[in-house]
Amino acid sequence: MAMLVPQQHQALVQTAYAQPLEVKTVPTPQVASGSALVKTLYTPIVSYTKEVVYGIRKYLYPTPFVFGPSGVGRVVALGPDSTSLELGQLVYVDSVIRSRNDPSDISKLQRDVWRNGTSADYVSVPLENVFPLNEEVLIHKLGYRLQELAMMSRFLVPYGGLVDINLRVGETIIVTPATGAFSGAAVALAVAMGATVIAMGRNESALLELTKGFGDRVKTVQITNDVAIDTQALKDVASGPIDAVLELSPPAAAKSTHIESAVLALRHGGRVSLMGGITENYSMPIRTIMRKDIMLKGKWMYERVDILSFIRLVESGVLNIGAKGGLSIVGEYKLSDWEEALDKASQEARWDASVIFKLGEADVS
Repeated sequence: MAMLVPQQHQALVQTAYAQPLEVKTVPTPQVASGSALVKTLYTPIVSYTKEVVYGIRKYLYPTPFVFGPSGVGRVVALGPDSTSLELGQLVYVDSVIRSRNDPSDISKLQRDVWRNGTSADYVSVPLENVFPLNEEVLIHKLGYRLQELAMMSRFLVPYGGLVDINLRVGETIIVTPATGAFSGAAVALAVAMGATVIAMGRNESALLELTKGFGDRVKTVQITNDVAIDTQALKDVASGPIDAVLELSPPAAAKSTHIESAVLALRHGGRVSLMGGITENYSMPIRTIMRKDIMLKGKWMYERVDILSFIRLVESGVLNIGAKGGLSIVGEYKLSDWEEALDKASQEARWDASVIFKLGEADVS
């Protein structure tokens, strides 16, 4: 059955690079082959969005541009080649758009074809970026709210790294630094996947918060920036060999020694996933890496198959991603309140807090 779609809708647009955003009335995209049109309900606000908007983080993207990384919504129109999605279906919309004929190309399509994100009442996305959610299980059985499902991207990023280095049940992994938005979620993820976590960070009280609800499955080490001291502390707190490292450092951590210490603490044959935002070169113990057969892997985001397996992890109840998993929504905003929303997101840059945009009739469940 066809659904009524307006010819125009509201979107949060940046007209010129590093300039303020504006809520504008824009044409609603027409659905075409290979795509779906989704009515956005909720979309998360990444803590450093304000830095991107005003050019502090010098991300390159074209303008005009509609912000929004991902979100949840309902399908309102489908291309003729869609075979499994249904109108009205609750879906997760992912923002990582890869070329079909060259999956390593993640820039051209997002720059030239699919540049508009989910901070809009309607968003057009490739079919392969739309993921059905089992509404009966997630909402009615497990008790999630729709806005909590919009926070899946918080967990998906570290999940891509954990899967990429094949984290196994019973292993011990260092997450460093562990008190950021994505890295804190990585701690919960690794525990759900059956691992013991050593959370490494500078803020002692924030580290202690991470241990709540996990018992002895999460241990902590405070970073001193002394390589020898931190390496020994990691080994001392572990109950046995340390198998892996997930690195999720912010750009400001370029001069820190925590990555070197984490690598030095690994067992022979250990694995490292490098996922952080550091843009400068930093020190690595090359000789140790060679002699201990340590594997270093860079990972940007995740693959489509990872999203599918992650959704199954949530729908099975193995992983809690909402309030019952320790992640609270501390602010819901309309697009018109974008300045306040971005400020709130930057102030709440810890793992257990999230800020979101609520669009249209987002309370429908």
